Amino acid sequence: MSRQQEELMSKAEDVADQVLRHGKHVLPHVARLCLISTFLEDGIRMWCQWNEQRDYISATWGCGWFIGTLFVVINLVGQLGGCIMVLSRQQVPIACGLLWGIIALQTIAYSILWDVRFLMRNLALAGGVILLLAESKAEGKSLFAGLPSMGENTSKTYMQFSGRILLVLMFLTLLRFEFSFLHIVQNLIGLLLIGLIAVGYKTKLAALVLVVWLTSMNLYFNAWWTIPDYKPMRDFLKYDFFQTMSVVGGLLLVVALGPGGVSMDEHKKKW
Repeated sequence: MSRQQEELMSKAEDVADQVLRHGKHVLPHVARLCLISTFLEDGIRMWCQWNEQRDYISATWGCGWFIGTLFVVINLVGQLGGCIMVLSRQQVPIACGLLWGIIALQTIAYSILWDVRFLMRNLALAGGVILLLAESKAEGKSLFAGLPSMGENTSKTYMQFSGRILLVLMFLTLLRFEFSFLHIVQNLIGLLLIGLIAVGYKTKLAALVLVVWLTSMNLYFNAWWTIPDYKPMRDFLKYDFFQTMSVVGGLLLVVALGPGGVSMDEHKKKW
């Protein structure tokens, strides 16, 4: 990297640090809200489309009315209950377990396991939930400052690493393999950003830029509120919109928490 590039990168990091310094008290709350938004929306949808969801599961799996109803109840209670626990900061590890269970259940029930694009999105969502758990461990540690960690730092470090790696899968699903100059530039910049986040180099800056990028793309491509209620496309766009918002929330947690011990940023401190 040339000296001019290093100076430019340093200035960009200074701007990012200023933004984070002014928003450090708000950022974690916004990150959590964004991250659980897809679960919150889906839980509300289960309530509003109770009969449709029950009948879909019953018809798809031939499991009958009772199992279909049980599926809707588990999704409704698990998602809304988990969201309330996360936002109130009560029993967050249990809430994360509930949300992971919902991701696994829906991956099987909706046959997402065989669709690479949607599977990668669900894995990215699971990565965001891992970061929620890592954040709760950081909060727990701060309550008992000065006491031995009993290996807690190690588990938190690897959770941050695995959550970070899973989050970048979302952006891979947004790459557009069209041979136009604009798409090639978008793909190259996107791959550079997710590469930086994956290895943990200039992580906060890269994650912050990717947050702006994903949010802009989400508002442009998934503007579900512009589609009339009676069109099926509205539900598809809404699904994509809130899943992307959840990954944005995960990236904001990366910004708030940092990359963790398994990262180039952390190793640079030891050089």
